[in-house]
Formats: sequence, C-alpha cells, structure tokens
Amino acid sequence: MKRILERWADCFLILFIVACGNKQEAKKEVTIEKAEKPNIVIIYADDMGYGDLNIQNPNSKIPTPNLDQLASEGMRFTDAHSSSGICSPSRYALLTGKYHWRRQHGIIQSFGEPFFNETDITLPQVLQTSGYATACIGKWHLGWNWEFNNEPTGEVMRNGKLQKFYQSQDIDWSKPIAGGPLARGFDYYYGDGTINFPPYAWVENDRVVEAPTVNQNIENSSHATKEGNWEFRPGPMVEGWNPYDVLPTLTKKAVEYVNNQSADKPFFLYLALPSPHAPIIPNEEFIGKSEAGGYGDFMVQTDWVAGEVLKALKAKGLEENTVVIFSADNGPEKYAFARAEKYNHYSMGDFRGLKRDVWEGGHHVPFLVKWPGKIKAGSVSDEVISQVDIMATLAAVSHSELPKEAAPDSYNLLPVISGKNYTSPLREATVHNTFENVWGLRKGKWLYVNASSGEHTKMPNSFKEHRSYKDFETPGLLFNMENDPGQHLNLYEQHPRKIQEMNQLLEQYKKQGYSIERSVVVK
Repeated sequence: MKRILERWADCFLILFIVACGNKQEAKKEVTIEKAEKPNIVIIYADDMGYGDLNIQNPNSKIPTPNLDQLASEGMRFTDAHSSSGICSPSRYALLTGKYHWRRQHGIIQSFGEPFFNETDITLPQVLQTSGYATACIGKWHLGWNWEFNNEPTGEVMRNGKLQKFYQSQDIDWSKPIAGGPLARGFDYYYGDGTINFPPYAWVENDRVVEAPTVNQNIENSSHATKEGNWEFRPGPMVEGWNPYDVLPTLTKKAVEYVNNQSADKPFFLYLALPSPHAPIIPNEEFIGKSEAGGYGDFMVQTDWVAGEVLKALKAKGLEENTVVIFSADNGPEKYAFARAEKYNHYSMGDFRGLKRDVWEGGHHVPFLVKWPGKIKAGSVSDEVISQVDIMATLAAVSHSELPKEAAPDSYNLLPVISGKNYTSPLREATVHNTFENVWGLRKGKWLYVNASSGEHTKMPNSFKEHRSYKDFETPGLLFNMENDPGQHLNLYEQHPRKIQEMNQLLEQYKKQGYSIERSVVVK
C-alpha cells in the first residue's frame, strides 16, 4: 500500500511539474503575442501648417524641439496630406480610412449630429476588437446625438444675421450623450468637445463633468486672445469657464492615461489637440518663447504638450514598444498671411494657400512616425501619402483584422516606413478636396484641379504680390509638383490628354466607392 501511495505521489509530482511548465509556456506565448502588438499614440494638432515644424522650415521663427527630436528618431514625410482643408472631415477620414467626401464636406456645427454612419468601421473599433485599450482625449468635433428639451431659445446677431442657439435650460444635462467617442470604439474619452463650440464644459466618457448653468457669448469675455479673434459660438457654459485651462488640462489627462497603462495590454491613445487653432491662447509660461507673436508662442506650447506625452511614455518604460504618429488636420488659419508679413514666419511653408483651400497649403501637413527598432531614425520620405492611410497601416502594425468593407481609401504604409523595397508611388493617386465644387487629384508628380483656382480663403493682394502669385483663367489647373510645389506655373493647356486621364480617374474614385487598388492586400 505504501509503495502504491509513493507511486501516486510521484505521478502527481510529475503532472504538477508538467502543468507548471505548460503554464509557463502559455504565459511566455501570451507575452510574445502581446509584445507583437505595439502601443499606438496619435497626436493630432489643429490648424498647424507645414512650415510651423521647425525641422522642415529653415527660416522658422518658432522653436519646436520636441517634435524635431521625434522626427530625428523616426521618419518625416515631406509630402503628406489631410483628407480635407477643414477639421471635422479630416478627423473622420483619419479614423475610418475613408475620404470625408464619401460622407459630407462640411464641419459639424454646434450640437450637430455625428459625422459617422452606423455602418462606418473605425480604427479604434478595429483595435478594440484586437485587444487594445482605446482612449480619445481632446477635441472630438465629430458630433453627438444630443437630446434637447425644446427648440433653441437663445438669439444673437452674428455677421448681420439673427442666429438662434441652444441655452443651458434647453438640454437635460443629467442624461448620457450618445453617438460620441464611446460609440465609435473608444473605451474612454475626456475633453471639451471643441474649444470654440458649445457646450463650454468638460465631457468625460458620455456625460458632462459639470452642467453648464450660464448662457454667455464668450466673444464678450473678459479674457483676451494673444492673436486673432475668439472664434467662439454662443451657447451653454459652465460658470467660470476659462479657455486658458483647456490645453493644460488635456495635457495632464493624456499623461495620466499613459501612466495608468501597463506592458501587458496594448493601448491606443488618440490625443486630438485644440491647438494651435484659434483662439490663440498660449499660457503665461510660453509668452515670448518664439519670434512669431502669440501664434508662435502657442505653437511652442503645442510642441511642449507633445514632449510631455513622449516623456511619459519613456518614464513608464513604454517608449520602445510604441508607435507615435504626429500630424495636423489641415493647413493654418487665415491669420497666417499677416503673420508672414509681420514676423517673416510662413506657417504654410513654401506652399500656396491656407486652411479651407484646395491649394497645397490647405492640406499639405506635417507628418512624423516613430517606431523604435522598426523605423530608421532620422529617415525622410518624399512618398505622397494621405492620413486615410493611417488605418490600413495601423491594422497591419497591430496584426488586426481589417474587414473587407473597411478603409476603402487606405493604403498600408508599412513598406515605406520599414524601408523595404516597394514600387513608388505606393498610392495610385490621392484626392484633395474641401468643399463640394472644387476637387484636386495628385498622381505621381502631377496635380490636377478641376477649377480655375484652389482658393477659398481670400489671399491679400500684398501677400500675392510678395509671393509672385497670379490668377489663372483656364477651366482647370495642372501643376508639376516636383518642379513647382508653390503652384506658380499652370500647365493645363500644354497637357490635354493628362487632364482627361486624371479627370476620368477622379470621377471613377468618386463613383466606385473606393480608391485603393484591389490588388493591394493589408498584411
């Protein structure tokens, strides 16, 4: 009997050791699998021009040391584009891999409905399904399904017209707000929605942190901007709301979020900054830090915010397994013309036009990608890319399954950022558009615009003369972007067959519902 018990004990011991070994192997396999899914951080600036990034503007009057370092540690794209020349559409395109114009052209107005259809598949949804924790902090500006008690009761004169607006009593603030970030794949949201649109209140997840109780037009606020106008719309506001608190609070929340993450679960942080969008309101410690006035100081603060997030990643030990993307939603605001003449700082760089334009300056944006050990430090690419490419790229980076109907305009940039051999150009062509009547198509070195001008933001004659710009009279435009990135020489009449070819391709993209080549497979 004793011998039988000893044998049972031996068997039990062997089984225990094997089981422990299997547990260790299982743990090891899980760890390896998770390590293959890098953390992802997208820092998205607002109304920042290509020339505002110091490292790509030799005559810049704005220091951007943190973003310059990010560029030196990763890849800088010199020919990157937002989907639109305004903010809501570009944000939609970034988060869906779908050109904004497949849904709509305009921005979401105060208390507007969501930009999304329920059938849209978003980047955070794909990553969430793949095991990621997902967070959006900052500017949303993609709409919510607000519940109103009644029609708007407020009235104000704006631009010579009587405008109605919702007041605090028109909304039941105790109810959750549907249709926002949590409905699009984010586990967590914290932000002010849109800094110059009501409600002027903090929203956490799907509820306001504090209910607005006053109805004030902040255009008459006691606070002063450091450049330009407030750009605020009238509406409900938390009593004592201070716009100068917005950027510091978002910075703190983003750093806290990074600090709360661990190495055993990958995370996606979409930090959508309200800067350097108007109102131009740098905090006191940044005043005078640039040679480009209030906007320059606000850009210095924007760079500082990016630096704080990067420092938090490093301090937490997450830097080596994190993909960081920095870009902006469109070109700089109209104040850039006066800034260039006053301070000799050109936010649009050498490009023509500003925010809202189909001119190059409206959508040619800074774009940086860092992925330690995967992207060669200090590399520069002149590949033409679009922010719609972020979705297919990050699906590939994270080994996430991308549904067939998702990201119909998104190309996988992995061959470019990894330095592998690929056929350039990677994209067949790239559509540029803001409003519904003017369209551009970039294919290789050629840029076609189906109108006589790409302008929407009126350029002062003094600036036009300074840059030697002239108006064109042809029904469309054609530029060789390799030789003429400033869009001075219109070649429309010299290349009628090229015009026909590009116009046909543009119309094909618009009608067929996708623009990626069907032979392109995300791996």
